[in-house]
Amino acid sequence: MKFYQQSKDKIIEQFNVDIQNGLTDEQVSQQRDEFGENKLPEKKEDPYWKVFLKNFKEPIVIVLMGAIVLSLLSSFYSIQIEGNMESGMESLYEAIAIFVLILINAFLGFWQEISARKSLNALKEMNTRHTTVLRNGQWETIPVNELVVGDVVSNTVGDFVEADVRWVDTNELQVIEAHLTGEADAIEKDTKVINEDAELGDQTNMGFSGSTVSNGQGTGVVVAVGQDTELGNIAQMIESVETKPSPLQNTVNKLTKTLMFVAGGVVVFTIVAGIIQAGELSFDSIASVLSTSIALAVASIPDALPAVLSIVLTIGASKMAKDKGLIKSLSSVETLGATSYIASDKTGTLTKNEMTVVQYHANGQDYKVTGLGYKPEGEIKNNGDSSDSSVEKSRNFLLGAVLCNESAIQENNGEYQPLGTPTEVALTVLGRKVGISREELLENKELIRTLPFSSSRKMMSVVVKEGDKYTLYTKGAPDVLVNHSYGILKNDQVDTSEQERTNFLTTVDEYAEGALRTLAVGQKEISEDEATNGTVETLEEDLVITGVAGIIDPAREEVKESVRILHNAQVEVVMITGDHEKTARAIAQELGIVKDKNAPVIRGAEIEEMTDEELFEKVKDTNVYARVSPEHKQRIVKQLQKYGQITAMTGDGVNDAPALRIADIGIAMGITGTEVTKDSSDLVLLDDKFTTIERAVENGRTIYGNIKNFIRHEITTNVAEVLSILIGLLFFTQTVGHIPAATPTLTALMVLWVNMISDAVPSFSLGYDVAEKNIMDDGPRDPNESILANYTWSRVLIRGFFMGLLVYVAFLWAAHEGMAADQAQTVAFLTLVYGQLWHVFDARSSKTLFRRNPFENKYLVAAVLFAGISSFLVTIIPFFNLVMGTAPLEGSVYLMVLFISALPTLILSGIKELFGIKIW
Repeated sequence: MKFYQQSKDKIIEQFNVDIQNGLTDEQVSQQRDEFGENKLPEKKEDPYWKVFLKNFKEPIVIVLMGAIVLSLLSSFYSIQIEGNMESGMESLYEAIAIFVLILINAFLGFWQEISARKSLNALKEMNTRHTTVLRNGQWETIPVNELVVGDVVSNTVGDFVEADVRWVDTNELQVIEAHLTGEADAIEKDTKVINEDAELGDQTNMGFSGSTVSNGQGTGVVVAVGQDTELGNIAQMIESVETKPSPLQNTVNKLTKTLMFVAGGVVVFTIVAGIIQAGELSFDSIASVLSTSIALAVASIPDALPAVLSIVLTIGASKMAKDKGLIKSLSSVETLGATSYIASDKTGTLTKNEMTVVQYHANGQDYKVTGLGYKPEGEIKNNGDSSDSSVEKSRNFLLGAVLCNESAIQENNGEYQPLGTPTEVALTVLGRKVGISREELLENKELIRTLPFSSSRKMMSVVVKEGDKYTLYTKGAPDVLVNHSYGILKNDQVDTSEQERTNFLTTVDEYAEGALRTLAVGQKEISEDEATNGTVETLEEDLVITGVAGIIDPAREEVKESVRILHNAQVEVVMITGDHEKTARAIAQELGIVKDKNAPVIRGAEIEEMTDEELFEKVKDTNVYARVSPEHKQRIVKQLQKYGQITAMTGDGVNDAPALRIADIGIAMGITGTEVTKDSSDLVLLDDKFTTIERAVENGRTIYGNIKNFIRHEITTNVAEVLSILIGLLFFTQTVGHIPAATPTLTALMVLWVNMISDAVPSFSLGYDVAEKNIMDDGPRDPNESILANYTWSRVLIRGFFMGLLVYVAFLWAAHEGMAADQAQTVAFLTLVYGQLWHVFDARSSKTLFRRNPFENKYLVAAVLFAGISSFLVTIIPFFNLVMGTAPLEGSVYLMVLFISALPTLILSGIKELFGIKIW
């Protein structure tokens, strides 16, 4: 039998609780041993060494490790077999340089993950709470994690319920369980046994961990802690959801596999060509081309790809942090740019979770109320008139709304905190907007009696004395008050006609159609005897209705513009809520999520009856879901993903957490969000603003564009490197000048320098590039599309071919000029370096370099200058001459190489600009 189906006496007996004294220290220890601590199971964090080693699992890193092994084998062969110390040390330097590059990438990934982990842990520490518990006969305050099953706890207005409890005593207790049910309204609690099966929202004798007390006071016995609570059940549900790789990880993994096959093919081709040229298959013939093979292997793989990806994504994560978005994993940064659907919870995410009176009907007049939320700022207008005399006409209604009320608001550093039920707080704020407060009113009036709200009556009343006059003020559901009234106040007269009653109910229906919750206020004059001795039944009859309030959980004002921008970017916004369908549709229409007031809404009950196939058919045409459960949210997200949609899910309550985990991007609210939600998310909004999501999507698109530009630039350079070496292998078959046949165009360390310094450093600065114009006017990219789609491959191959050809021509020219081998290789090296430095400006745009201001990215300009100058210096510094095989050149040669290397980029970009040829 479930706890809510048992009497409170049975619960007290079951847990051996002394309700007057609470548990003893010995009992606390026993209960903790049996039931565990009151904390949710936390996913064990990987130790630092595991986080660091994870970075060595990337396919491209494994390939680079293979290059290290080849370099070490080559070094061993050169030193031990051939006795060539110089060649052996060169290969050893190659291995060390590649290893250093791998370490840089690993440290970058390690640093980002640990930084995000520390930020989240700091958020958790800020949210440590305490609760009031009865132990050893005394009430004391303890940290929530020290609660045990059987503890007697006390909760009052503003408290969190810190474990699952069975209420044993309540006094006007009302609790908000929106984090579990999605319902913004408070639920009235009592101690009565519930015999039939009941959903969470209907278990009125239970309190659930994470709920908030909005009214009254309650004493309960803890029946479940930690993972055994409803909160814990959802947390365990989350753990069963598998994470999936991001779109960027998928596309880069595909690219990496392609490049691995290319690299392997090039190396095999090189060895076969070397054997054919040698005319025999022997160890010596293979060893003779091993150096060239290593150079080609290094040239085929964009060595800096893992490191630059980590850097660019880290830059993106830093940008998002400045925009109040905490990214927990680097891969999530880019996934936001591919997002095509944002499925958002309504309460607290799209709306403020602050009930507000936005209009009311009183004394026969309609009034509009400005100002949203708990801040008591705004105006009351009657047909545009906000004068005191106009508002005064509704004074009877306002007095009743404020006096028949037990809520309050407290200011704290400019922020207003509610105390009481959301609807009562809304009425309190309404009064404060026109200078009416309960505290000030009761200075001149005396509160004689309070008739508390009950779910059976659906009303609450107070008796107030002013002088020798007694007045009963009542508020409650409009239909109930109509049945207990004999007339309606209109133009300061009581209208008892049936027509006015019908008109009043029509106004109530119109409010409901507009997604407004309604609350009516009535009053009547009573005698002193009635005031002190009258029964509830007699007092709450023959009322005069003074008005009805239309209350709404207002939409966040900034969300409308964010929704518009996202729709313009072809990103669908979907509202998923536990609220009523009319409320959901009206809020969705107000925010622009749907345009039609008759837009389809799917209810949770309908989802329950649908198969996955039926739901799959519906999700693409539905933007509003109402009365849904956590399981429904998961199903909705899964069906959207079947369409290939990259889906983001936002939310703040625990009930959102499983869907956040299964979504491609889980987005949690950092202020109002629960720890379970934050732990399940990929992005935490530190300011709880939906606009931050819109900026995050734009940042994600910008980052992906920058990554695409980097990869295009990197592979273009790799194509140039490979072709320059292959052309030399195939066509430099006889001695030219002082250079013997089969001399490689570039040494392996020259290639590695290009990849690590003159290529990677400018590529890294592309991470700081601003977005190309109108980036939010395009639709989200296809997650299955290659990162080099849309003519990118042809552009890479064409530009890489001409750049590589120029490098070989420069090498050949140097040979014909009578230069030594190291000088000719230096000419080829600088032609490649400066060629790709010119090309990096062209790589910034999907169009041509003439479409973007080169000085717009100051980091890129600085990086190009650094790479250009440092590459020049390695040709004149003796140490690098020894290690890399470079040699000093004449000044005129340096100048010639600097400008000749610009030709492929300038000519090809010029032709594309003039003729619009897409393939290059």
